[in-house]
Amino acid sequence: MGMTMTQKILAHSAGLEKVEAGQLIMAKLDLVLGNDITSPVAIHEMEKMKTEGVFDKDKIALVPDHFVPNKDIKSAEHCRCVRNFAKKNEITNYFEVGEMGIEHALLPEKGLTVPGDVIIGADSHTCTYGAVGAFSTGVGSTDMAAGMATGEAWFRYRPRSGFG
Repeated sequence: MGMTMTQKILAHSAGLEKVEAGQLIMAKLDLVLGNDITSPVAIHEMEKMKTEGVFDKDKIALVPDHFVPNKDIKSAEHCRCVRNFAKKNEITNYFEVGEMGIEHALLPEKGLTVPGDVIIGADSHTCTYGAVGAFSTGVGSTDMAAGMATGEAWFRYRPRSGFG
């Protein structure tokens, strides 16, 4: 039997001919997404990892879209954390207030999600990019941190429920 579109995308990203049930793969990421709620946690985890920076400043998208405008001091601190991280790491796809929007609509609008991409994001709606033919899934902030640092994520194929 042939592979599904998801299997084909992930096999290609992992440099494999095929992906089979139960197989663990390490896939190269085309984009890592974070927002103003989840990114601060990932940023603090990256600090613990003592990394030299991000794997690719052009393959990370940071969109403050949950706390804009800031509702209180804590949300303003979250946004400042993301802003400072984006500046320090020269993140190309940081969308400041006035340039941002709903992250899951903004990224396709800006051409940052395209068919065949492998995308992880610390947001449960990241799977939205499947609509443009990409493989995308939500991850926790620690996985986001690892993705921003290494440019890779691991997946295990489970035939009944897909990848996870």
